[in-house]
This record gives sequence, C-alpha cells and structure tokens, in this order.
Amino acid sequence: MSPPLTACSLILLWKRPNRSPPDPELEALASIAAPVLGELPELAETRVNSTLVLALPAAADAFPEKDEFVQRFKDLSTLRALDDGEESAPQVAARARADEELLGDILRTYGYYDGEVVRQLSGGRRAGATTEEAEDAAEAAAREPSVRFDILPGTRYRFGRIDLGALPALPEPDASRLIAALGIKPGDPLYADRIVERELELRVTLGETGYPFAEVAEPELLIDHTRLEGDLALPVQPGGKYVFGEVVSSDPDFLSGRHFSRIARFEEGDVFRQSLETDLRRAIIATGLVSSVTVTPRETKAPEGTEPGEVALDVEFERAPLRTIAGAIGYGTEDGLKVEGRWEHRNLFPPEGALRLRGILGTREALASVGVRRNNFRGRDQVLTADIFASDITTLAVDARTVGARGSFERISNFLFQKEFSWLVGGEVLWTDERNRTARNSTIALPRQSYLIGGLFGSATIDESDDLLDPSSGWRGTLFAAPEVSRSDGSESFYLRAQADASYYKSVGSTVLAGRVRAATIQGAELDNVAPSRRLYGGGGGSVRGYGFQGVGPRNDRGEATGGASLVEFSLEARIETPLFDGAVEVVPFFDAGTVSLGSTPDFRFIRYGAGVGIRYKTTFGPIRVDVATPLNPTQFDSPVVVYVSLGQAF
Repeated sequence: MSPPLTACSLILLWKRPNRSPPDPELEALASIAAPVLGELPELAETRVNSTLVLALPAAADAFPEKDEFVQRFKDLSTLRALDDGEESAPQVAARARADEELLGDILRTYGYYDGEVVRQLSGGRRAGATTEEAEDAAEAAAREPSVRFDILPGTRYRFGRIDLGALPALPEPDASRLIAALGIKPGDPLYADRIVERELELRVTLGETGYPFAEVAEPELLIDHTRLEGDLALPVQPGGKYVFGEVVSSDPDFLSGRHFSRIARFEEGDVFRQSLETDLRRAIIATGLVSSVTVTPRETKAPEGTEPGEVALDVEFERAPLRTIAGAIGYGTEDGLKVEGRWEHRNLFPPEGALRLRGILGTREALASVGVRRNNFRGRDQVLTADIFASDITTLAVDARTVGARGSFERISNFLFQKEFSWLVGGEVLWTDERNRTARNSTIALPRQSYLIGGLFGSATIDESDDLLDPSSGWRGTLFAAPEVSRSDGSESFYLRAQADASYYKSVGSTVLAGRVRAATIQGAELDNVAPSRRLYGGGGGSVRGYGFQGVGPRNDRGEATGGASLVEFSLEARIETPLFDGAVEVVPFFDAGTVSLGSTPDFRFIRYGAGVGIRYKTTFGPIRVDVATPLNPTQFDSPVVVYVSLGQAF
C-alpha cells in the first residue's frame, strides 16, 4: 500500500443564536473529516441532484474518464436513487457513507487505486425552495443538508505482467491471433471492465479458431502499489485444435446425420468453429420437426503434433408433432370473404418431405390443391416443390377456371439466414378457361376462351438490405423471366414475360426513406393471344395504392380492365418513428404512381397516382401494415378511399 496521506481534520460546526439546542444528528453529519491535502487540482462541480454534488478535476487530462465515471455513479448512487425530497439527516448520512464506498469502488474499477474521496456537508436550502423558506435560510440549510464529494483520482495504474498459461506456446498464427483477441498488453491503462470484456472475446475466439475443449480460468488481478501496476493472471488450457468430422443423429430414420451434414454450413475437414455448431442447432430447430435439440462435439481423433484432431457432432433431439390442421376465415379488400383450410404432414417423406392438402372457398376464389414440399433439399435452404391444383378465381379483371401442375426448385432467404443472393427456377403446365369480367351493372354475358399454357420461369434476387421484413438501409433487386407457349382455338403463341424490381432504403435519424420501381413487359405476341390471367395489371396494396386490385390500366368499351403488355410503377414513402408503445408504431405517408399500356413498350396514357398515410405496428415477426389511400386522378370505376391490411412493409 502507498503511504497514507498526511491530513488534518477540519470540523464544520455552526451555532444558531437564540434558537433551540443543535440537533446531535445534524452535528454528526456536519462533523466530517475534510482532509487538507496541500496542493489540490482545480475541481469542477457536477450536480447530481438537489442533495448531491460531485467535484472532479477540471483539467480534461487529469481524469479522462470523468463523464463515464459520473454517469456510472448516477446509475448506482444510493443518495440519488432514494431521493424523495423528505430525507432526514441520519438518512442522508447513511446514504452518503454508502456512496463514498461506491465512489471508491468505481475509481478502482478505472484503475485509480490511490484515489481519494472526500465527503463533506454543503449547507443551503434545496433547489425549489419557496420565498417563504428563503426567509430563514440558515435554518433551512441545517434542516435540509446536502452532500459534496471531492474526487481526487491520483495516478492511474497500468497492467503489469500478464499470465495466459499455455496460450503463448500454441503454434502460429493461432498464438498471435488469440493473444490479440485478449487485447491487453503490459503498460495498458488498467480497467477492470475491460478484463471481463476481453476474457469473453478470448473465449469466443478460442471457439472460432478450432479449440472446442479449451478451458479458461477465472481472471485474477494482483495490485502492486510500489510499481503502480496490476498483474493479470488468466490461465488458458487450449485442449488441442480440431476440425469438423461427421454429424451423428440420435434418430437417423427420422432425420439422418447425412441430412444434417447437408444443412450445416461447414464441410468435414473444416476448422471447428463454435458459431457454425450453433448455426446447425438453430437450423435444425427451424425445420419445425423437433421440439428440442442439443449438439455436442465429441473427439474421434486426437491431435498429433501439428495435425489437428477431429470431432464428431452428436445431435440429440425430440420429435415434434408432425401433423397440422389449420383454418382461417377473413375478409380483404382484394380477396373478399374467404374460408381456408389446410392439413399437412411435415415429414411424410423423410427427410423433411411434407404433404399438404389445401382448400379455399370464398366470394372471389375457390381452390383445391395437393402439394409436396421438400425443405433443405440437397443443401441448406433449398426447397423443391410440386403442386397440382384446380381453381375458380374472379378478380376485378379476370374470371378464370384453371387446372394445372407446377414444380419449382429455389434457394430461399429467411429470418435465420438472410442471403445476399437467392434464386428460383421452375416450370408449369395448365389449362384455363377465361374471360374478362363484365363491367359493373352490365348484363352482357361475354364468351369464354380456353388456353393450354406451358412454360418455364426463373428469378434471381440480390438483397443488400439489413432486414427481410422491415429494412432500414440498403437495397434489393430482382429479375424475373418466364418464356411461355400458349395454344388457343388452334393457334399457338410464343412470348416472354419479364419483370425487374428494385428498392432502396435509407435511414435519416429515426425516419426511414424508401423508394421502389418496377418495370415489366410481355414480348413476342399480340395481347389478344395472351390469356387474361397472364397479362399485366396494376393497382392494389403491393402496387399503386389508392386503387383496387388490378384497377390500374386500360379498359375496353364495356369498362373492363383488359390488362396490358407493359407496366411501370414507382413508390416513395417515409417511415416515421413515433414514441407510441415504446416506439413500436410508425406513421408512413406515401405516394405511388403506375401505368399499364397495351403495347410492350409503356406509353403512360393510363398513368394513375395515389397517395395516403399508413400505420406500422412493429412485432417480433415483422410490422403489421395498415394503409389508407386515395386515388389522385381517379376514373369512374375507382373508390374514393381504399384500405389495405397486411404483414410486412409495402416493399
């Protein structure tokens, strides 16, 4: 220990003439030893509250951590936490002693082991005292004492010797990487919190560098007051370096180890990384087929010399219920009244082969379908699907009865693993009997026309945004193409449907500015030779808000939306954060525009504008969206106000 400071005591007493005898408790509070230290640094006061003042060195270089120190004290102070404006002298005295100890502890946390905390009474009335109270200021000062702490940090200690056990003996580059992960060197300023932070970083880096069985002892800090240093002992036993081996399933008939190896983001022989082990566990949970899972590394080959050992990952899990029956009933501005039911078995064809039966009955749609879906097919987040279906759909523009089959293979982006690049390829064949809907209030029955359509389709998406459902920065772009052949009334048509989408997001303070553009075209055939259900339409919650679904675009003499061969849209909106529900509510003004043209090149004759305002309520699974919009240049077929409700942002 450093020699104690030489000090004399200054006793603070006062006398109230012609009044009652002094309160002994106040005398005890006032009689605080205030050391006279000779040359003292200039101190600047910081008022914590009406009871408490801190005085710290005014020079910035005398106590660089001053602001952080004060905030930390405010968070922990007993005087501040229990200040209710009615404290008695004994209460203030007891809390002052507790805060004095706290200040000393915080000083030592920052490495000031020779620091001094001087506690003294500073008389005076409290802030907020009335004029009447001010008439007897001396009595108010005695009745309502406050406390001042003078903080004299002294010299900051530094790290001395650092003992990391067997860590420095590891081969390079591992030794240097792990020592750098600790990030503490002899001579660095001593900071206790940094020891905790860097110990955690060292443990993480050991797990990421191939040392699954490493052991790190609790840190010990030995303070040497002579050298003004602290020696840190943090012994590490690395336990050998390892690579990944096989993945072993506890129930291979249900989910095999081979399947787990396919969804893992590592190959056999890769250096062991704790994060990849954790990622595998999360991916297994995401299948929805297990109720619990543990992944445990097990040594199968010991390290030899410079050759790493090998660990198998033992996966133990409990099966989850596999069959699901679900139903829903609802009404939407675009879908009308609808009742939906679904049954599925999520692992009828192991591994992860699901059978799904689905039915919809509604005012605008009837559907029956049978589908097979295999998740994580030959790789992580790769999905193979096949469906056969029959439907009868009536929209604003089209009345279609369809039977078809569709298959696809895709790499999806999801909440667990949002990908910069995803893709989709597939094909479909369908027979459809269609007609444009008759105009409202029309009694004219239009003839139907049948089409046999076959085609391929594919898309590619680049996603540089920061969130799948609620992006606040970055951009996205998608290209879609679908060559098709259509046969109707003995004639064949070949055409290409193509579409490009792009969106951009930028945070400005607590507001997110978002913009979107879309362009689409049908090339190679006259519009009359393209089935109405394959044409391009605009309008709706994901298109031009303020208009009904398929309500933007050309119409025939009977007022029917005919669809078009080209489309252009753009949208702008500001997602403004509010303090409602702890910031969970956003207000979103928006402006949309779009046009659909009869030709394969847009001519902007039918461009429509819409504007409105929406509400977003943020949840753990994404924002719930409610938009209210109005058309700015409506036609006789458009409603004055349209409401949209959905999950996720509009784009």
